[in-house]
Amino acid sequence: MARALVIGGTAFIGRNLVEQLLDRGDDVVIMHRGSANPYGDRVGEIRCDRNDIPAVHAALDGKRFDLVFDNVYDFQRGTSAEQVMAAATALAPGVRRYVFTSSVAVYPMSGPYHEDATLVNSDDPNVYAAQKASTERALFALHTQGKLPVTTLRPAFIFGPHNPFEREAFFWDRILAGRPVIIPEDGAATMQWVHVRDVARTAVLAAEHRSAAGRAYNVALPPVTQVEFVRLLAKVAGRDVTILHVPRAKLLEAGGGLFAPPYYFGAYLDLPPMTVPDERARRELGLELTPFEEGLRETFQWYRQQERPRPDFSWEAQFV
Repeated sequence: MARALVIGGTAFIGRNLVEQLLDRGDDVVIMHRGSANPYGDRVGEIRCDRNDIPAVHAALDGKRFDLVFDNVYDFQRGTSAEQVMAAATALAPGVRRYVFTSSVAVYPMSGPYHEDATLVNSDDPNVYAAQKASTERALFALHTQGKLPVTTLRPAFIFGPHNPFEREAFFWDRILAGRPVIIPEDGAATMQWVHVRDVARTAVLAAEHRSAAGRAYNVALPPVTQVEFVRLLAKVAGRDVTILHVPRAKLLEAGGGLFAPPYYFGAYLDLPPMTVPDERARRELGLELTPFEEGLRETFQWYRQQERPRPDFSWEAQFV
């Protein structure tokens, strides 16, 4: 049994990670800024905004953990390398493994990129990518200095129950309502996905494999095109889908959003293709990922049990 700290343990990745750690008998503590501990007395808690560096130092002073899982990013304010390092350096004494959830966004666009590829610069216009890449460099510098055994994970788009982003649910809202689904251009752009449970499982595996220290791991299923993705969502829902191809420029000129509503193709999904292989994780960690259709069927069952807000199709109606 290990004493484990999960930085952010109440939402998407953290929820899955905490449950997996509890299932194997670990003593789990979460560090979060929320008002409630959803696990009751099964899990300890430290309430702290991880972006508040003085507060982090005060909250973690004297705390000791065998394993630390850091999977929080503040999409409103950003989370810098300095803010992550506040926790990492405070917790370094005695830590057996510090697992940081990064992203495939740390690579320049296109690919394919293996884990040893050069990451984007700290001044990259994509702030999320720049901060994740800068954080990885800072953490691996600590590892090289012998101060902290670090592993980083680079997942592709994450799907599954409790997804906070308008992704799978965005499309199912339209498919079940019999609405056409807009796809920019010809829909041949590719995406890679991974089930949230597999991201959490990779973190646990990386924490326990001695050879994983100092390593980064891509975590991603094989690429699918935008059209294939939408058709698979419709198949899982047991419905037909009408696909409406619209030039990307026309969508953007009309005010369509990639990072904020009104979304024309879900949240953040219409990005230039990024391709990453995951051979290293399969070879070194023994990782086997949940097949995409299987994971989507599970996610659809969860989606059907939710009380979704009434979808607003007014913006996209101009293209029908």
